[in-house]
Amino acid sequence: MEVIENYKNFTATKKSVVTIGTFDGVHIGHQKIIEQLVHTAKKTNSNSVLLTFFPHPRMVLQKDNSIKLINTIAERIELLKHTGLDYLIIHPFDKEFSRLTALEFVRTILVNHINTSELIIGYDHRFGKNREGNFEQLLEFGHMYDFKVNEIPAQDINNISVSSTKIRKALEVANIKQANKYLGQPYSLTGKVVTGKRLGNTIGYPTANIEIEETYKLIPKKGAYLVRTNINNTVLFGMLNIGVNPTVNGDSQTIEVHLFNFNEDLYHQKLTIEFLDFIRDEQKFDSIELLKEQLAKDKAKSLDLAVSYS
Repeated sequence: MEVIENYKNFTATKKSVVTIGTFDGVHIGHQKIIEQLVHTAKKTNSNSVLLTFFPHPRMVLQKDNSIKLINTIAERIELLKHTGLDYLIIHPFDKEFSRLTALEFVRTILVNHINTSELIIGYDHRFGKNREGNFEQLLEFGHMYDFKVNEIPAQDINNISVSSTKIRKALEVANIKQANKYLGQPYSLTGKVVTGKRLGNTIGYPTANIEIEETYKLIPKKGAYLVRTNINNTVLFGMLNIGVNPTVNGDSQTIEVHLFNFNEDLYHQKLTIEFLDFIRDEQKFDSIELLKEQLAKDKAKSLDLAVSYS
């Protein structure tokens, strides 16, 4: 898969079968659309092209910094690499771009730049200035510019019963198993290991403090989780805590992971952590000793659960 920033940098060497959207999460519903896209492109000897936008339109048009996404743009690229796509076009979304009418969007981008022969879209897809473009208009434009429009039926989407919104809500209430089922793979986050307060070392549970650079990345609900990572081609399980460390009067949220049977230095390395299960809510304990007792129980529970993921 070739990644191209800005549709203007794409040169169509042949016809293209195209889909458009945010594709946040690249969940099983998205995978169904992409699977059909790739199949159709191969059958017609065309390019398979996914056109997406970054930043998220709401971040630009509504200056909504509260929106949280399942994937960072780097994570989305990595997930899409495994779908069989020929091209991923990431176009910068800005106010100027948002002013393109539906007709200008189709004529300038889909027809003149990408050479679209077929457009595959999800149910109720909207596009163009003020989201004025709809399926009926696309059919008209298709007749005008000689491309097919294929809409994934509402029934198919409803049968899968999944959406990025449902996944976000599941993560916000720590329903990790449901989120992972929708995603078709474990929810993950990637961050750099930074220096923390080193409390874990003093109580026998050394942790790597993970710093997430992208402020728009969705962080699951506070609490303890069973997680998995891969370091130097070795799969490691661990328990991760999201919270403010109330037992020691912490005042800012941290993400800390304790990896089982591992004691190497990870400072300044990037780790990708997969969430497998929820262990418990964040708690404040009356003493460090009570915290240590709970951590021992958390570890035992995590090791027990990890067996089913090995």
